[in-house]
Amino acid sequence: MTKYRTGIGESSSKIILIGEHSVVYGQPAIAMPVPVVRAVTRTMHCPGPLRLECAFHHGILSNGDDNIAGLKKMIPAVLRALKQPERDLMISISSRIPEERGMGSSAAVAISVVRSLFHYFNTPLDRHRLLSLVEISEKCCHGNPSGIDAAAASSAHPIFFMKEKGTEWIHNTLHATLVIADTGLKGQTLHAVASLKKRLKQSVHLRGKIEQLGVLTSLARKTLETAKEEALGPILLDAHLILRELGVSHATLDHLVDTAMANGAMGAKLTGGGCGGCIIALVKDAERASHLAKKLVSAGAHNTWIQPFQDGYIPVRT
Repeated sequence: MTKYRTGIGESSSKIILIGEHSVVYGQPAIAMPVPVVRAVTRTMHCPGPLRLECAFHHGILSNGDDNIAGLKKMIPAVLRALKQPERDLMISISSRIPEERGMGSSAAVAISVVRSLFHYFNTPLDRHRLLSLVEISEKCCHGNPSGIDAAAASSAHPIFFMKEKGTEWIHNTLHATLVIADTGLKGQTLHAVASLKKRLKQSVHLRGKIEQLGVLTSLARKTLETAKEEALGPILLDAHLILRELGVSHATLDHLVDTAMANGAMGAKLTGGGCGGCIIALVKDAERASHLAKKLVSAGAHNTWIQPFQDGYIPVRT
């Protein structure tokens, strides 16, 4: 008999602060959790076959289609790890994270599900076990994921990530605020990655831009650790200009970046795969963030979120 009538699991969304695309080629990236946009899962007793309630499926888990392929594979694996039968449970997912916007929706949902099941069965869950179980779902969703989405979404701090070296925590001391603005357009990560790969083969100049993004990412880490938001802003804008030159931006992304820079942002850039998705803009404080968010909506942003760098971080159960 479980101690809990309801198991609750939560996860932040995430953004790539800097280093998207160049991270594919061995350069570092910085990602950070966005606790203001979250996924929450509740696990409850429900006699009969294992059931799932979410935006894509309402009913018996095994009857779900490809939209929940990752969860169909991961949830039974989690229950096997817990040595529990695959029945008599209702798993209900509520997520406010927009899909295909570079905010780690699939990873966050998977994290919240794993945490919810371990909470329901009153079983400790360490970070390594969490990420290994989430990877089961992420492989179904993305083929060969880097792991950066799950690592950032499950964290309470920014992370410094390199493909071959893994994750390092960043001791953030910055007292600034990010405004995240959604273009309303789905990101096209696979297309962007494939087209960039082709262009890089044809241009030595563009290959040099990848290395420049790596340098900017290392500089960005120093600004986080030394609370130099005035230095971080231009670094973010420079990264966007390089990403635009690499061909992974979009006219709507560029428009929102320009709007942000014209309305008090210290820096702004696309975040994630590009060709759609979101931008991030750096401002000094919540008051400026609120003003900028309104300007971005007026300029066509589908939605905005305000995430402080420091005070907004809240601990999450591992």
